Amino acid sequence: MSGTYLGMPAFPEAAAKSTQDTQLRGNLRHATHTIRAKRAVAVAELDDWPQLRAAGAAVKDRTLRHLDHYLEQLETAVTAAGGVVHWAADAAEANRIVTDLVRATGETEVVKVKSMATQEIGLNEALAEAGIHAYETDLAELIVQLGDDLPSHILVPAIHKNRSEIRDIFTERMGDWGRAAPAGLSDEPADLADAARLHLREKFLRAKVAISGANFMVAETGTLVVLESEGNGRMCLTLPETLISVVGIEKTIPTWQDLEIYLQTLPRSSTAERMNPYTSTWTGTTEGDGPQTFHLVLLDNGRTDTLADTVGRQALRCIRCSACLNVCPVYERAGGHAYGSAYPGPIGAILTPQLRGTASALDASLPYASTLCGACYEVCPVAIDIPEVLVHLRERVVEGGAVTLRGTRAVIKPAKGHAAERAAMRAARWTLDHPAALRAGQRLAARTRRLHPARLPGPGRAWSATRELPAVPAESFRDWWQRTRGEGKNT
Repeated sequence: MSGTYLGMPAFPEAAAKSTQDTQLRGNLRHATHTIRAKRAVAVAELDDWPQLRAAGAAVKDRTLRHLDHYLEQLETAVTAAGGVVHWAADAAEANRIVTDLVRATGETEVVKVKSMATQEIGLNEALAEAGIHAYETDLAELIVQLGDDLPSHILVPAIHKNRSEIRDIFTERMGDWGRAAPAGLSDEPADLADAARLHLREKFLRAKVAISGANFMVAETGTLVVLESEGNGRMCLTLPETLISVVGIEKTIPTWQDLEIYLQTLPRSSTAERMNPYTSTWTGTTEGDGPQTFHLVLLDNGRTDTLADTVGRQALRCIRCSACLNVCPVYERAGGHAYGSAYPGPIGAILTPQLRGTASALDASLPYASTLCGACYEVCPVAIDIPEVLVHLRERVVEGGAVTLRGTRAVIKPAKGHAAERAAMRAARWTLDHPAALRAGQRLAARTRRLHPARLPGPGRAWSATRELPAVPAESFRDWWQRTRGEGKNT
């Protein structure tokens, strides 16, 4: 993945700082509670929601099992429709391909549709190094870009900003990027939207090159699909002469008919809408209609490594609805920046360590950024068992073991800082395998229970600082049973 977020501290340190920001916590609490309440109402309207959820998961799983076949079918269909397909093994290759394609047009400006994949690879930064200005056209992405900030939410990248903060950003920075904000701009949502519309309209009309991602790619027809709510995507996908789409390979679905499932589940899970306001589809190029040159960059960047993990691969089902973020108590309090990735929240806690690996302290800490409450699994429209994958990745962090790295099987070492945990678990395993030792330990603990501290020392201090240690009983269950119902006792 991109180095955009590298250098950040591990999640506990980053969260410790962000949770002290009362403005941030207030913004997040208001936004996430509002979105999830509306989503619950929208989902409850469908009697067959469980069946749609199961169907969405099944289609994704079938596609992932045969991804090589569907990708080849997709390439053939896109090429037959007049598009050009490029394959990018990692972020560096994807950035190089896109940069070269833009340079070949002679342009130095591009407009962008909101895209998680381009955030993941740090495309804007790569283009800037090549002297190419990339302008975000999604309202929330525009706010983040003007504020020299980073996205903090999958659906609403500027969720950590309130409207007064947005007004200040527009007033201070819009003029540096193009048309300045109107004098005396208020913080009313309609006024802020009007200011953004005026600022962006000149860019839409001037741009010759656009860059997008895609929510789905239909293998049988070579069709790409983008769902958005503002119309900016429609502008980027129709007005420029050249369109470059950077899409993760897992966004493939087999048939046009399969799309029907996700056009029901994605809007309700993300924006709580029955139907998405702007659903754009395009298949290659058409003379005299829309971009005359289309390039599709298929991005791997750790996805085939993730696919090799039979437990962790379910993260590749994700359709980026952000429902898991809106119900997560950890995300609500810590915010998205603490995750140090383009993918925050519960899905980021399982996707990022698989795409980037667990070598860094930040990535090794992400599987622990959860209470394992299971709320994320309950709302996921494609039934990703996020708690299961979190526990699976925690085991990888602590124990190391066999993984796939860049297509090759390798054995990774345990992450640093978990030696005491490994020693404790090995001691527990040995004790449970030896009943006599377990019995002796239980009796010793019972006889010394009045001497036990209220807080654990050493590595256990953090755990016991927020919860009481359970009291040790006067005798073990085994001893109680023997005393009350052992030989010679009435049953």
